[in-house]
Amino acid sequence: MVTLTSVLTCPVCQQPHSEQMPTNACQYFYECPSCRTVLKPLAGDCCVFCSYGSVPCPPIQEQGPGTCGCC
Repeated sequence: MVTLTSVLTCPVCQQPHSEQMPTNACQYFYECPSCRTVLKPLAGDCCVFCSYGSVPCPPIQEQGPGTCGCC
């Protein structure tokens, strides 16, 4: 079962935001609605959901780390 909603927590203002994850691509950038900081993945992560989300992106959930295929 793949979870399609993740709670992104901004590392700058610490505000959580529930977001729907795309199933057909990785989301590389995310602008925090609270402080307008533009987030990008941490080194080794494929998307912002893997770096800042409560659950990783759908491809990682399905197949495990290093199997995303988007990068």
